[in-house]
Amino acid sequence: MAQRLALRRLLSLTPRTLPPQGPLAPRAPPGRAFGTSAGCRSTFNVQDGSDFQDRVVNNPKPVVVDFHAQWCGPCKILGPRLEKMVAKQEGKVLMAKVDIDDHTDLAIEYEVSAVPTVLAMKNGDVVDKFVGIKDEDQLEAFLKKLIGA
Repeated sequence: MAQRLALRRLLSLTPRTLPPQGPLAPRAPPGRAFGTSAGCRSTFNVQDGSDFQDRVVNNPKPVVVDFHAQWCGPCKILGPRLEKMVAKQEGKVLMAKVDIDDHTDLAIEYEVSAVPTVLAMKNGDVVDKFVGIKDEDQLEAFLKKLIGA
């Protein structure tokens, strides 16, 4: 009984009421429960059409667009593999993730008929594309062609 009560108290605590981790421990700003690494910043989820326009089409950097779906098995294999390869490029290229179930309009606009579909975009134009799973060597070649390395 005492364990249940202690667990309830622990679970009811909000991040602001938890004791600090030490006197010199940095505190996260409100609304930022976790930090990000350079690899995470190069990959982002598209929120809506205007977000896609701002962060993909109008981006001065090349952007890889991963059209995927939660129910797609091959997408679950390709996604992390592609994120890893984009992170290796150290900010030379970004990766936008578009869930086709949430953003059907974007999938139709970019003629996505199967997932995973990956587009390479530069200056707002689609310059390359592939459908399906690729191994790391093929992904590296795809990215190097996009960034011109």
